[in-house]
Amino acid sequence: MADITRRLGWRHLRGAPTAHIRHHRSGRLVHDGPGLSFWFRSLTATLSEVPVDDRELAMTFHARTSDFQDVAVQATVTYRISDPAVAAARLDFSVDPDTGAWRGTPLEQLGTLLTETAQQHALDVLARTPLSAALVDGVTAVRERIAAGLAGEHRLPATGIEVVAVRVMALRPEPEVERALRTPAREQIQQEADRATYERRAVAVERERAIAENELASQIELARREEQLVDQRGTNARRE
Repeated sequence: MADITRRLGWRHLRGAPTAHIRHHRSGRLVHDGPGLSFWFRSLTATLSEVPVDDRELAMTFHARTSDFQDVAVQATVTYRISDPAVAAARLDFSVDPDTGAWRGTPLEQLGTLLTETAQQHALDVLARTPLSAALVDGVTAVRERIAAGLAGEHRLPATGIEVVAVRVMALRPEPEVERALRTPAREQIQQEADRATYERRAVAVERERAIAENELASQIELARREEQLVDQRGTNARRE
């Protein structure tokens, strides 16, 4: 919002570096550019403030896959107004000369245009993709399709809009479907864990058996040696 102060019947506007100001006086353009600062009279002035910084538009919408499964798509579109004059001519960026607030809701209009366009292309690609494939490669496919669709949308440059980047953060099925899909994987993981536990126990039992056999062999060898020693002592005693 533009910073406007009052003094002796005049108004002073101070714009931000990321805000493009257009000032018409009696129908004639007298100021045009970002970060401007000037005096004006409110009765003869028409002001527009067009943001020219990069803006993030988060969107969440639902789509249906080719096997009739509902998925939620979470995406973010980064855009900027590359042609403020065109944007100001197509949308109402006019501001109140006393408060500096927008008279309309131009950014909401832009958000609606971008969201509906992105949603249209995402719905198209997901409607031809089964759920299993969508969960594996759907994020990349949807992102590429939205980016290509927005790049080819003639209404955006005609409104002075340039899309900077498209990101798709998540593509999720319904909670009960997601739980059902997780069950086989969890069971397989549990089976692998049980198998690993069984193998560890089998190795431990085998080691315990080997230790017991070694102890028994040691005891047998010790008893044999003791028996030999006793026999040798008895032989020596008879000789004496």
